[in-house]
This record gives sequence, structure tokens and C-alpha cells, in this order.
Amino acid sequence: MKNFEGKTAVVTGAASGIGKALAHKFANEKMQVVLADVEEDALENTVKELRQYQHRVIGVKTDVLIEESIQELFSRASEEYGNIHILCNNAGIGANSGDKAIWEIEKHDWDWVMGVNYQGVLSGIQNFLPHMLEHGESGHVVTTVSLAGLLPGAGTYGVSKHAVLALTEALNRDLLARNANISASVLCPGFVDTNIDKSERNRPNSYGEPRETLPEVGAEFLSAMLRQGKKPDEIADIVLQAIKDNVFYILTHPAWDDTLRSHFDNILSRKEIDRSTEEEELAKFFTPREDGEKY
Repeated sequence: MKNFEGKTAVVTGAASGIGKALAHKFANEKMQVVLADVEEDALENTVKELRQYQHRVIGVKTDVLIEESIQELFSRASEEYGNIHILCNNAGIGANSGDKAIWEIEKHDWDWVMGVNYQGVLSGIQNFLPHMLEHGESGHVVTTVSLAGLLPGAGTYGVSKHAVLALTEALNRDLLARNANISASVLCPGFVDTNIDKSERNRPNSYGEPRETLPEVGAEFLSAMLRQGKKPDEIADIVLQAIKDNVFYILTHPAWDDTLRSHFDNILSRKEIDRSTEEEELAKFFTPREDGEKY
């Protein structure tokens, strides 16, 4: 997709972080933008912020856990602006169950994380893609995954991100097989200065009581890494260029390349898992790189 002016983008999780940066970027490209988020006050503030610059934007409170809410998002977007060209399935949570093993995590924790991070993306695809295919104009679908979708570990979060990566890979193959005028991308960032470490603030009561996302030490580590990570605006710039260049795997953090390469080399080596380098790998995150790249 090369031309953006006059087209329409829908961004979930658009009230903060990467989603907000994407909304700004698309608006600056003279697109109509539909911002969706579960946090109503933050959503309204972001819409007001964009309208100060005479951008054509609307906000739709959307809970991606609820199918009807996504259906309403599609209805509002298409009624307001007609054809939709870019869909950013960006809404996600970073919940983690601390030191619990996979088999110890309670069902309501699995339901919440998989509901937002996986089912919410699937519902977005199911509700928007038929329309985008039908109108026939060029379009693009961006799914925010994470490097956690390419690397092992990370509990419920990592499992959900592996699932949504596989989902979007399947989407991309189906689009190619049908010679569709729509492309897809997976956004796989490392640490970004967002509030994903505060995801518990949006946990519905029906999915258990809100709790600390991680034990205190783990929470401090995650917060420190996020704060020193890349800024959402940097990520949005990379995403825009990736859409123009039709890049599927959007890897925004070159500092992780060696880790990714090592992981896939280990898979292909068919050797025993090596646990000896875990502490060394962890320590390097707090060591500034000579090239200035951030994790």
C-alpha cells in the first residue's frame, strides 16, 4: 500500500502507547482515523488532541474481549468513513502470572490474556476483512505481536503472542493465495516505552481480581526496561515504512537480532537445550550498546 491520503485506518488500543503513535502517524498522512480503546477517558483525550490539528478522527470505545463491541467498531467506522483500508490489531495486555508454571495458572487468567491478545485479533480479522476484500481497494492489516511471539518463555503472554503470530502468518498466506489486494504484517517490537506493564488496570472483574502483573523484582525490571526502550513514535515510523514496502515481519529492534538468530540456530541444531547463558543474556539488557540501539 503506497497511498494513504483520504484512506481510512482503524487502530485498536489507540489511546496510548504504540496505538496512539500509529493514530498520530496515519492522521499526519491525511488519513481518516478511527481510534478504538477500552479506556474511555484516555480515548477521548487522544481524539481531542488529534482534532486540535484539524485531523479527521473519531473515537469508539471498544472492548476486544466482546465480539459485539468489535462489530460495533466496524459499523461505526464504515458508517462514518466508508471503505476501510488499514486495520491495526494493536490492543493487547501484558499480564503475567508471576512465578507460576504453565500448569498452575488459573483458567480466568488464561481466558483474559488469550481473549484480548488472540481472540480479539481474530475477531478483528473476521469482522473487517470481508469488507476490505469486497471493496477491492489496496489495504493492509498490521497485528501487534512482540518479540515474545518469536522467542520461548513469557508465560501466558508469550503463548498468546505465539498464537497471534501464527494466526497472522496464516492470514497472510490466505491473502496471497487469493491474490487479494490486501497485505499483512506482524509488528514484533522489543522493549517500548508504554504502559503495558500496567495492564492489570483493565482486567474485568469477571476475570479475577486485579493483581500485580509480576512479583516486585520482576515488575521493577520490566518497568526499567520499558522506560529505557524505544519510543512509540519511533515504532510508528517503522510501521508506516513497512506498510509502504510490504514487509511482513516488522522487527523494530536490531539489538535482538543475535538472540533471535541463536534461538533459531538452536532449533535447527537439534541439540540439548543450553541453560547456562540465561544470566548472561539477562545482564546485557542493562548494558548500553556502542551502536546506541535499544532492546
